[in-house]
Amino acid sequence: MEMPKNISTLIWSAVGGAVLSMAVGFTWGGWVTGGTARKDSAAAAHDAVVVALAPICVDRFKRQDDAATKITELGKASTWDRGNVIAKSGFATMPGAKDADSDVARACAEILANPATPKT
Repeated sequence: MEMPKNISTLIWSAVGGAVLSMAVGFTWGGWVTGGTARKDSAAAAHDAVVVALAPICVDRFKRQDDAATKITELGKASTWDRGNVIAKSGFATMPGAKDADSDVARACAEILANPATPKT
């Protein structure tokens, strides 16, 4: 079997094409590594849990006897501290959990402090 004379040119062209395709794929093609994919999926799952649990926290908070007063007090708290107020109240601690999820507490406080206006 006879090798072509320009084999090194062919090999370097193949290597260059592979590097170029990887650069384009990772930059503009949306390719990600396995670690990035796992990290992104874990973040998306946590965000979905927060979206699901925040309304439960809001409902539990609104069911207390002096809810209107507590909501007014929550509105007076700084935006940075509202999540802590909800976490300390215990309404962001879900059954079976030992501690409140800080993201759920922040989302709950945001919903309570900024109620949605009805669409007309």
